Amino acid sequence: MAINYPNGKKFVPPKEKPVKAKKKDFSFSNRGKTLEDELNETNDYYLQLGLAVIHKKPVPVQIVKVEYPSRSAAVIREAYFRAPSTTDYNGVWNGRYVDFEAKETENKTSFPLKNIHDHQIHHMSQVVKHQGLAFLIIRFSSLERYFIMRFEALEVFWNRMITGGRKSISLEEIEDTAVEIMPGAFPRIDYLPVLQNL
Repeated sequence: MAINYPNGKKFVPPKEKPVKAKKKDFSFSNRGKTLEDELNETNDYYLQLGLAVIHKKPVPVQIVKVEYPSRSAAVIREAYFRAPSTTDYNGVWNGRYVDFEAKETENKTSFPLKNIHDHQIHHMSQVVKHQGLAFLIIRFSSLERYFIMRFEALEVFWNRMITGGRKSISLEEIEDTAVEIMPGAFPRIDYLPVLQNL
């Protein structure tokens, strides 16, 4: 399937690097799930209990060419990203609009700001301007640590980078400015109690 950006350029996925076989860890703390999977399960849990209505936003794609090899099957052959997506999740909790981005890093000492884009910062800024809650959930996958960072704190580090400063947020800075979430069983990433203090 060919996917094109709104400017007409073809999307070329990055070449896969050979991956060294990792030793499987079957402990509870590493179930092989991604941050997105864990958040989707958490949000389903919140929805079932009537605590919040928060969903993952779909990526805006315009389908251009579809082939029908059989009556019951359709194959998308060409599609375009319509516009840059904003953030990963949004919804309503406790009468407030909630909007957040979820990011993972394998780095053990810092979170690279290149993982976030200008349009996402702009979007979260608008959410906060209108009294919504905007934040970033960061997972240090190699450390199995999770943090919620308010947009206002993220914006300080973003502006530091824009003015020529450091291009990442150190783990120590995250520990000082964000709230750590301890993973659990049900839900895996219980982030709503942290929002009470944001």
